[in-house]
Amino acid sequence: MIKNSCLIVLLMALIQTTNAQKGFKPIFDGLTTAGWHSYGKTTAGSAWKVEDGVLHFDPEAAKNGQGGDLVTDLEYTNFHLKLEWKVAPKSNSGIIFYVHEDTKKYKNTYETGLEMQVLDNDGHPDGKITKHRAGDLYDLIQSVSEPVKPVGEWNTAEVVCKNGKLTLVLNGVFVVETVLWDDNFKDLVSKSKFAKWEGFAAFKTGKIALQDHGENVWFRNIMIKEWNTMKVTTGCETGM
Repeated sequence: MIKNSCLIVLLMALIQTTNAQKGFKPIFDGLTTAGWHSYGKTTAGSAWKVEDGVLHFDPEAAKNGQGGDLVTDLEYTNFHLKLEWKVAPKSNSGIIFYVHEDTKKYKNTYETGLEMQVLDNDGHPDGKITKHRAGDLYDLIQSVSEPVKPVGEWNTAEVVCKNGKLTLVLNGVFVVETVLWDDNFKDLVSKSKFAKWEGFAAFKTGKIALQDHGENVWFRNIMIKEWNTMKVTTGCETGM
């Protein structure tokens, strides 16, 4: 066990060093939930377990208020988020961003944040709904392709938000590209389940959340790069 733990720490250090050279920094240290908390609370619920460098949502441990969506302590505006996820059979989750944490107005992360869907497409009922499948911009834009891997295998997801341009990447494939907050985007929202949600997609700075949907899901290698000006390119305008 000690040897395995040391190996994990060394591998994580190597990954973090490599990505730091590319401008990314880890926002999950692989050891604790530092930098994160359950939505509306000050600490992370115990259902969010750190196991061998992996963040695992355990629904069995989510009783008595120990679950809830996990959100970053910090807010982000222009960013490139990268992480890996996998799900158990019939599981559902999501990567939610631009979350405005004001629990007096918004009881849930998805009332304000946009979501990149995380899903077992074949086993979960949402897989039968257009714009609800893995990689979709949930209920707004369907993925142009579905490069999702089989249940139990790791997927790499990227969310790139830069001055209104949004790009979603799944396993190296560009699956959604759009511009946020323009007239076309407002039209998409008006035709979605969020049409009458006053705070939905209304904030251009916000927190990032990992969704508790009541099923097993795992995340690892969570890292982010931020930009302050338009002069810095995302790497997603012309390909990775």
